[in-house]
Amino acid sequence: MSSNSSGDLRVLVITASTRPGRLGPAITDWFVRTVRPAAASDAITVDVADLADVALPLLDEPEHPAHGSYRHEHTRRWSRTVAAADAFVVVTPEYNFGMPAALKNAFDFLYHEWAWKPVAFVSYGNTSAGTRSAQMAKQVVTTLRMMPVGATVALRIADTVHDGQVAGSAALDAAARAVLGELSRVARALRPLRGGTDPTVVDAPVTGLTLREAQAGDLAELLVLQRCCWVQEAIVNDTLDLVPLRETIDDLRASLETWRWWCVRRDGRLVAAVRARAQERAWLIGRLMVAPDQAGNGIGSWLLSYAEGQAPEQTTHCTLFTGHRSIRNISRYERAGYTRTATGDIPPDSVRLSKPRTLQLTGAVQHGVPVV
Repeated sequence: MSSNSSGDLRVLVITASTRPGRLGPAITDWFVRTVRPAAASDAITVDVADLADVALPLLDEPEHPAHGSYRHEHTRRWSRTVAAADAFVVVTPEYNFGMPAALKNAFDFLYHEWAWKPVAFVSYGNTSAGTRSAQMAKQVVTTLRMMPVGATVALRIADTVHDGQVAGSAALDAAARAVLGELSRVARALRPLRGGTDPTVVDAPVTGLTLREAQAGDLAELLVLQRCCWVQEAIVNDTLDLVPLRETIDDLRASLETWRWWCVRRDGRLVAAVRARAQERAWLIGRLMVAPDQAGNGIGSWLLSYAEGQAPEQTTHCTLFTGHRSIRNISRYERAGYTRTATGDIPPDSVRLSKPRTLQLTGAVQHGVPVV
């Protein structure tokens, strides 16, 4: 479920221990410094996620992770981080013959984001060098449809850690590079399986569609799609002064922090997108867009319905905006159950439409016509 469709690979190194005085960050630092030259030569980007910084609470999502419907922003941030990766290296100690509770908790928050990706382990400890922690974790990751690779690094603290730092050696550094090498080969082999595993595509109106939350790697394509879709809106409303036409890729990147974005791909190509966020009691839906050559086949209606279904329980209605001259667009939203409302702040030259969450979708949305 990685959004990375190029030849590059993104490897996420996860520091599993969160306790004060931990060795995890030092071991992670050694591993990353050791493999980074080899990674650069093999088109691999190495990122780090320290679970102490991620700071996930004990699993607090009311929905099953397989549904991909996350109520909390900390879950959505973790989802974006994991989904963007093609493979993982877990740096883990051994606590009482097992893995840290923080690592198990981090696994449990998500489901589809882990699928069809390889994982390697760098373990550390005393007598067993943390190997029993890695064995316990392997039972969990295989259930998440991950593939543990054979190459590992096991550090016995007394032999390899001095003054809080890893005392590297030729053999140890070679073992780290071997982990990255095997991980990258398996990640590339599994790439075809990562095309789309989200169950929301089951009832899609067009075959071959995959739907997932947007990642940083989607931003360039999102910007192109947005500008293509808003050209028609600009013509209808006789103005180029539209926010979606002025936004930059940095603006879209910033919006990932305050909006939930969903991207729809067809055979790897981005063909549709939508975003939404809660605003007091409203579920605000925007940037609904479908590529012009994909219009007319139901993707827009399906995607709008999906976005409506993601509304948090505390919201009472869905709201969207469109241009005041977009008569056909307004008419179609009204047939879908939305009604015009003049309450609250409304952007200039725009129309606000709202729909109670309990009202079923009754009409079709004009596919390919954007919602501001």
